[in-house]
Amino acid sequence: MTSNADSFQDALQAVVVARIPGVSAVHSLRHLSAGASMETWSFDAESTTGTIPLILRRRPPGNAQPEDFAGLGTEASVIQAAVAAGVKAPIVRYVLQPDDRLGGGFLMERIEGETIARKILRDPAFQAIHHVLLKQIAETAAHIHAVPLDRLPPLKMQSVAQTLDEWRQEYRSQGQSRPVFELTLRYLRDHEPKTPFTPRLVHGDYRMGNLIVGPEGLRAVLDWELCHIGDPMHDLAWLCLHPWRFGKIDSPAGGLGSREALYSAYENASGERLDRTRLRYWEIFGSLRWGLMCSGMVDWFRSGRDRSVERAMIARRASESELDLLRILEE
Repeated sequence: MTSNADSFQDALQAVVVARIPGVSAVHSLRHLSAGASMETWSFDAESTTGTIPLILRRRPPGNAQPEDFAGLGTEASVIQAAVAAGVKAPIVRYVLQPDDRLGGGFLMERIEGETIARKILRDPAFQAIHHVLLKQIAETAAHIHAVPLDRLPPLKMQSVAQTLDEWRQEYRSQGQSRPVFELTLRYLRDHEPKTPFTPRLVHGDYRMGNLIVGPEGLRAVLDWELCHIGDPMHDLAWLCLHPWRFGKIDSPAGGLGSREALYSAYENASGERLDRTRLRYWEIFGSLRWGLMCSGMVDWFRSGRDRSVERAMIARRASESELDLLRILEE
């Protein structure tokens, strides 16, 4: 009897052979990750020009599209526009169509390298490039924010006030009493920056863990599903949150260095002077966002949507966000 894995590989092979010129077969299929709604598969495609290392990023048939996420077809289009503008990201080879019967998703070239943040931050092989890597991350952020908007598909764009209204409703729906979250919602409402900014492409989850790194530095930016149009300072502030320092708390910029080193490199690459007050606001904004994401995982676990230990561990980290928010608000 053919296993489900064999059936999936057969279906994938049929699509790849039909859609990518010169490919005759696929092999070495590996399931890299499986979230609540997303899967990542690694495999090799044999073609007339040699082996093509590929990644399938897909949402299986029947899985709903989370409201905060860009559709995978949209994500693929954004990556293509970013690569065309010089951003380091995987090349998209094909976007799945409904008649492919594999769900939503796309095929992209596989880039070798390290993504595990703790290894990048602690492995002696990478420590020598931390300064260079931080500079590259800042420069790449500037390149992302410079992608022409007219080359992008329609993306979500809403005001800070609209987002805070949604967050307040989400907080109440969770049924948890967290006074620090209530305090922060009020603070963000009362202190929204009034200085104008030019809306740009925002990655939305720009941080350690979503970057591929090699011995020479940054190789690619991954996971664009939260991309949107907004204030580019969101990306720089998100990188500096406590959770994305992975224990290197004295190195705010992704565990690699100082905020000022990050800001200076970004300013040199973009030619723009950064507003530190806006950056602080977006760091508070990001801390609350992460806290709500963590506390929301309780419902995932209780409902049976995802009963993994990892999901439960993320849920309990909401308390860490409360401490982070108290610290930064006191500052």
